[in-house]
Amino acid sequence: MTGAVGAGPLPPPPGQMPRELRVEAIRRRLQVAFDPVELEVFDDSHQHVGHEGARDGRGHYRVRVVSAVFAGMSPVARHRAVYAAVDDLLQTDIHALAIHASAPAA
Repeated sequence: MTGAVGAGPLPPPPGQMPRELRVEAIRRRLQVAFDPVELEVFDDSHQHVGHEGARDGRGHYRVRVVSAVFAGMSPVARHRAVYAAVDDLLQTDIHALAIHASAPAA
């Protein structure tokens, strides 16, 4: 998204962080919440350009989290825990979040 010719990119809407900081923000929240043994965060927003839900500037992300915290939790409970860890970003910066959350293999 750009402004007038020569003006460069527009700043993010109020409440949103710059797009380039979002992956690290998601990573930090998941690291603090789950102390994972494996953590990957992907920005898939480029695959959704023009998508109705992304027009407000929020992005599409994918995470893979492996943490002992998830041991004994159902898949739904694991997803709820991940959503809770990034709840503030879901309100401002994340439009869609694909989650793969598991406990380490025994």
